Amino acid sequence: MSSSPYYLKGSPLTVRLNSVIGWLARHGISLAGTAEMSVPGRKSGRMQRIPVNPHRYDGGQYLVSARGHSQWVRNMRAAGGGELRVGRRVRAFTAVELPDAEKLPVLRTYLERWGWEVDQYFAGVTAKSSDEEIIACAGDHPVFRITVTD
Repeated sequence: MSSSPYYLKGSPLTVRLNSVIGWLARHGISLAGTAEMSVPGRKSGRMQRIPVNPHRYDGGQYLVSARGHSQWVRNMRAAGGGELRVGRRVRAFTAVELPDAEKLPVLRTYLERWGWEVDQYFAGVTAKSSDEEIIACAGDHPVFRITVTD
Protein backbone atom coordinates (compact mmCIF):
# COMPACT_ATOMS: atom_id res chain seq x y z
CA MET A 1 0.00 0.00 0.00
CA SER A 2 1.34 3.43 -0.98
CA SER A 3 1.73 6.11 1.65
CA SER A 4 1.60 8.95 -0.88
CA PRO A 5 -1.55 11.10 -0.92
CA TYR A 6 -4.39 10.18 -3.28
CA TYR A 7 -4.22 11.91 -6.65
CA LEU A 8 -5.88 10.84 -9.87
CA LYS A 9 -4.19 12.44 -12.86
CA GLY A 10 -6.49 13.66 -15.60
CA SER A 11 -6.56 11.87 -18.94
CA PRO A 12 -5.39 13.79 -22.02
CA LEU A 13 -9.07 14.37 -22.87
CA THR A 14 -9.79 15.70 -19.37
CA VAL A 15 -6.78 18.02 -19.56
CA ARG A 16 -8.00 19.34 -22.92
CA LEU A 17 -11.57 19.81 -21.67
CA ASN A 18 -10.29 21.64 -18.57
CA SER A 19 -8.32 23.92 -20.87
CA VAL A 20 -11.46 24.74 -22.86
CA ILE A 21 -13.59 25.24 -19.72
CA GLY A 22 -10.93 27.53 -18.23
CA TRP A 23 -10.73 29.53 -21.48
CA LEU A 24 -14.51 29.93 -21.50
CA ALA A 25 -14.56 31.13 -17.87
CA ARG A 26 -11.69 33.53 -18.59
CA HIS A 27 -13.82 34.95 -21.42
CA GLY A 28 -17.01 35.31 -19.37
CA ILE A 29 -18.78 32.01 -20.05
CA SER A 30 -19.41 29.96 -16.91
CA LEU A 31 -20.65 26.42 -17.51
CA ALA A 32 -22.95 25.37 -14.65
CA GLY A 33 -21.19 27.78 -12.28
CA THR A 34 -17.56 27.05 -13.13
CA ALA A 35 -14.85 29.66 -12.65
CA GLU A 36 -11.15 29.82 -13.41
CA MET A 37 -9.03 29.76 -10.28
CA SER A 38 -5.55 31.23 -10.16
CA VAL A 39 -3.18 30.41 -7.35
CA PRO A 40 0.52 31.26 -7.13
CA GLY A 41 2.87 28.33 -7.68
CA ARG A 42 4.67 27.40 -4.47
CA LYS A 43 8.02 27.14 -6.26
CA SER A 44 7.76 29.43 -9.29
CA GLY A 45 5.45 32.09 -7.83
CA ARG A 46 3.74 32.26 -11.24
CA MET A 47 -0.04 32.13 -11.22
CA GLN A 48 -1.30 28.64 -12.07
CA ARG A 49 -4.80 28.50 -13.59
CA ILE A 50 -7.39 25.72 -13.39
CA PRO A 51 -11.16 25.57 -13.80
CA VAL A 52 -13.00 24.85 -10.55
CA ASN A 53 -16.56 24.35 -9.34
CA PRO A 54 -17.05 26.82 -6.47
CA HIS A 55 -19.56 25.21 -4.13
CA ARG A 56 -21.94 26.98 -1.76
CA TYR A 57 -23.06 25.27 1.41
CA ASP A 58 -24.73 26.71 4.49
CA GLY A 59 -23.71 30.30 3.74
CA GLY A 60 -20.09 29.43 2.95
CA GLN A 61 -18.22 28.96 -0.28
CA TYR A 62 -15.89 26.00 -0.82
CA LEU A 63 -13.43 24.53 -3.29
CA VAL A 64 -13.24 20.74 -3.39
CA SER A 65 -10.45 18.81 -5.08
CA ALA A 66 -12.28 15.88 -6.65
CA ARG A 67 -9.03 14.39 -7.99
CA GLY A 68 -7.24 14.52 -4.67
CA HIS A 69 -4.00 16.15 -3.55
CA SER A 70 -3.28 17.90 -6.84
CA GLN A 71 -0.78 20.65 -7.62
CA TRP A 72 -3.40 23.35 -7.10
CA VAL A 73 -4.11 21.93 -3.62
CA ARG A 74 -0.42 22.00 -2.71
CA ASN A 75 -0.14 25.54 -4.08
CA MET A 76 -3.25 26.63 -2.15
CA ARG A 77 -1.84 25.25 1.09
CA ALA A 78 1.32 27.30 0.55
CA ALA A 79 -0.38 30.50 -0.67
CA GLY A 80 -3.49 30.53 1.52
CA GLY A 81 -5.62 32.00 -1.25
CA GLY A 82 -5.93 32.98 -4.87
CA GLU A 83 -8.38 34.45 -7.37
CA LEU A 84 -11.57 33.31 -9.05
CA ARG A 85 -12.35 34.68 -12.49
CA VAL A 86 -15.35 34.68 -14.77
CA GLY A 87 -14.74 37.12 -17.60
CA ARG A 88 -13.58 40.49 -16.31
CA ARG A 89 -14.86 39.77 -12.81
CA VAL A 90 -11.92 38.73 -10.65
CA ARG A 91 -12.47 37.98 -6.97
CA ALA A 92 -9.49 37.55 -4.64
CA PHE A 93 -10.02 35.09 -1.80
CA THR A 94 -8.34 33.57 1.21
CA ALA A 95 -8.64 29.84 1.86
CA VAL A 96 -8.64 27.64 4.95
CA GLU A 97 -8.48 23.86 4.57
CA LEU A 98 -11.14 21.92 6.44
CA PRO A 99 -10.16 19.00 8.68
CA ASP A 100 -11.60 15.65 7.57
CA ALA A 101 -14.08 15.66 10.48
CA GLU A 102 -15.84 18.76 9.05
CA LYS A 103 -16.06 17.66 5.40
CA LEU A 104 -19.12 15.37 5.43
CA PRO A 105 -21.91 17.90 4.71
CA VAL A 106 -19.79 19.82 2.21
CA LEU A 107 -18.78 16.68 0.31
CA ARG A 108 -22.34 15.31 0.27
CA THR A 109 -23.82 18.53 -1.11
CA TYR A 110 -20.90 18.90 -3.54
CA LEU A 111 -21.62 15.41 -4.88
CA GLU A 112 -25.34 16.27 -5.13
CA ARG A 113 -24.49 19.35 -7.22
CA TRP A 114 -21.44 18.18 -9.17
CA GLY A 115 -21.62 14.37 -9.03
CA TRP A 116 -22.51 14.14 -12.73
CA GLU A 117 -19.04 15.55 -13.41
CA VAL A 118 -16.89 14.19 -10.56
CA ASP A 119 -18.32 10.84 -9.40
CA GLN A 120 -15.59 9.01 -11.34
CA TYR A 121 -12.97 10.47 -8.96
CA PHE A 122 -14.73 9.31 -5.77
CA ALA A 123 -14.26 5.53 -6.18
CA GLY A 124 -17.92 4.64 -6.07
CA VAL A 125 -18.90 7.15 -3.38
CA THR A 126 -21.90 9.28 -4.42
CA ALA A 127 -24.25 11.78 -2.80
CA LYS A 128 -26.45 8.80 -1.85
CA SER A 129 -23.63 6.96 -0.05
CA SER A 130 -23.76 6.53 3.72
CA ASP A 131 -22.14 9.05 6.04
CA GLU A 132 -19.51 6.43 6.86
CA GLU A 133 -18.59 5.94 3.19
CA ILE A 134 -18.24 9.68 2.59
CA ILE A 135 -16.21 10.13 5.78
CA ALA A 136 -13.94 7.24 4.71
CA CYS A 137 -13.03 9.04 1.46
CA ALA A 138 -12.78 12.53 3.00
CA GLY A 139 -8.99 12.36 3.44
CA ASP A 140 -8.59 11.83 -0.31
CA HIS A 141 -10.47 15.02 -1.23
CA PRO A 142 -9.13 18.29 0.18
CA VAL A 143 -11.79 20.93 0.86
CA PHE A 144 -11.09 24.65 1.34
CA ARG A 145 -13.50 27.21 2.74
CA ILE A 146 -12.89 30.39 0.82
CA THR A 147 -13.59 33.97 1.80
CA VAL A 148 -13.74 36.59 -0.93
CA THR A 149 -11.63 39.58 0.10
CA ASP A 150 -12.68 42.18 -2.45
